[in-house]
Amino acid sequence: MIAISLLVVAGLMAGVFVFGIPWRSSTKSARAQSPPATSGATTITTVPRDALRADWVTQENAKPGTADWRITKAPKPGEIEGYADAVSAQQGENLALYVSTTAPVYDVDAFRMGSYQGLWGRRIWRLGGVAGRKQTRATVTSGVNMIEARWAPSVPVHIDSSWPPGDYLFKLSASTGGQQWIPLTVRDDTSRAAFMVMNAVTDWQAYNTWGGCSLYACPGGGGGTGVPVGTRAKEVSFDRPYREGSGAADFVGNELPLVVLLETFGFDVSYSTSVDLDRRPELVLQHSALLSLGHDEYWSKSMFDGAQSARDRGVNIAFFGANAVYRQIRLVASPLGPARRQLNYRSTDDPVRKVNPILTTVSWRESPVNRPEQTLIGQQYECNPVRADLVVADASSWVYSGTGLGNGDHVPITVGTEYDRYDPNVRGPANVEVLAHSPVRCRGKSSYSDVTYYTVPGGGGVFASGTNWWISKLNPPGPGNPHEPAIIGMTLNVLRVFGSGPASRSHPSTANWHKLPGFKLNRGATTSTSAGNT
Repeated sequence: MIAISLLVVAGLMAGVFVFGIPWRSSTKSARAQSPPATSGATTITTVPRDALRADWVTQENAKPGTADWRITKAPKPGEIEGYADAVSAQQGENLALYVSTTAPVYDVDAFRMGSYQGLWGRRIWRLGGVAGRKQTRATVTSGVNMIEARWAPSVPVHIDSSWPPGDYLFKLSASTGGQQWIPLTVRDDTSRAAFMVMNAVTDWQAYNTWGGCSLYACPGGGGGTGVPVGTRAKEVSFDRPYREGSGAADFVGNELPLVVLLETFGFDVSYSTSVDLDRRPELVLQHSALLSLGHDEYWSKSMFDGAQSARDRGVNIAFFGANAVYRQIRLVASPLGPARRQLNYRSTDDPVRKVNPILTTVSWRESPVNRPEQTLIGQQYECNPVRADLVVADASSWVYSGTGLGNGDHVPITVGTEYDRYDPNVRGPANVEVLAHSPVRCRGKSSYSDVTYYTVPGGGGVFASGTNWWISKLNPPGPGNPHEPAIIGMTLNVLRVFGSGPASRSHPSTANWHKLPGFKLNRGATTSTSAGNT
């Protein structure tokens, strides 16, 4: 990984460099020798250079980094794995790691993730020579196929003042060679930082197949627990390791590049998780913007209500991944604490339907919930898989400022694998600006993936990328790294505007979807005249 100097980063703030390379977009033009359609382009409201920066973030990332956080040897099955009894914690709190290993001894290192001279991690804490123990077999709850690792605690951890708020990875290193991660978010619930980053832990858990079952399938037959292959879990538990992502689920691939970008620029940032949004949605009101990362599909009613209320009260929201807010969940307690079990029946056989149908864990747009995700995001999921270029639809938008892009320009292979689009026939905001309108073909049907933006009068703005591959394009250049200067520039524009206060005041949206191909308003269909009326 190449080093990213703060001087070069400062150059990018001036629109000159992107992660150490000259500012230019690696786009291919779809226009016929026509000039960029930038006449009448709006200028981003001037923000003092340091207004969105926090000294502690800059100072933290200037400390010596290390690449030791990386996994260099994958473990053999059962060699070493673990989980924490909390998805997040604050300074002054205690948590425990639950570790199972066949090794006689293992080490535990905690790394805070950021830029750190391009190394992306700093070692915060270490405990060496921990006696290994093979923990008991996973249990299964019949009827719902919930897998839990009801283990004994292995390593106590005290989060003291030497642990700055941020995203962390514990690295478990077995004396036999295998290595595995455990993720943790360190919060500061008193923070009034411009940005709240929300790690999508409820999505991580939905796809977690550790022990044999996820909310999608039981491909391993419940790990020998008697669950039939081909079934799925209706409940999943945080009381187990993540099988995917070397124990870190989707964090490294779907979320870390944006975290590194934020920390590289020293943005004023706070960290949280989807579980925390469920438990204390009012905390979003302490920030200018809520940032949803690469794949944020599973939301509770408390999350949806809290985000919508925050938007209406002036908080901006950026969805940097497609297929967000797609399935409703409920969170309930496990023996280890509150909100440790996640329910998603995905059908109307959810027992809650008889007593409180609005909580039925179907897709948000389905009956009896009938609350399309477009009412919040400004677009909604349509199909997968696709692989396509992003095509600029409205280069006059402030989101494209400084990128050099014009209408019809392509940003290569940015749309995939899932995509969203704006549908004027679905209830939601009517004042949607479609910034990119990219032709795709999915499962034999031609359609479009959209990048959208809208504002609530007197409230916040909502940006949505419409693709899962947006965050991967934020990587710095390097061998095998997806990297796209245009996407980095657009992301920085969104951050600058969204971190500076309610976007409806500085950049109110005006509908333009009716000027683009592929939109057809069905007779009798209506959209809200105000994004707040959802």
